[in-house]
Amino acid sequence: MKRILVLPYRDGDLDDIKAGDDVVLSGTLYVGRDQVHKRLCEALAEGNAMPFPFRGSAIYYMGPSPAPVGFPIGAAGPTTSARMDPFSPSLVKAGLRVMVGKGPRSEDVRKAVEECHGLYLQAYGGCGALYASCIRSSEVIAYPELGPEALLKLEIEDFPVVCVIDSEGAVFHG
Repeated sequence: MKRILVLPYRDGDLDDIKAGDDVVLSGTLYVGRDQVHKRLCEALAEGNAMPFPFRGSAIYYMGPSPAPVGFPIGAAGPTTSARMDPFSPSLVKAGLRVMVGKGPRSEDVRKAVEECHGLYLQAYGGCGALYASCIRSSEVIAYPELGPEALLKLEIEDFPVVCVIDSEGAVFHG
């Protein structure tokens, strides 16, 4: 089934999305990879404020390429999600319930998604140009010293993904 998810999402918006559903995202999507995840977990452990609101937000595992003239971003395909697995359960439990990436996740991540009623959405590998065409704006909001791995805020429209782990912990193996 095809679902629409507007970001930031509201309480209850994730409940009807099931493993195997096609999902189209629009709104605000944050981007962070392993170094951002490490820093977010360190900030949580120290009791520091997060650089973006976790509630209602989604994070995309992506390493952007440089933006061509006149475009907000270059290729914007997904990166391997497993690199975030050591950090993801803590972030999910802290309120960051929706993750977008590529590839399978650990059992610890699946359990955290189920316990916290989140989602793991998978972007299609090899579609960096397609995803770039869905991005209306891109800005660095934290950790600029990480260069292409800095924390980004994207505004997106009609960004296609598939639900791989739903809020009940069901896994799609399509």
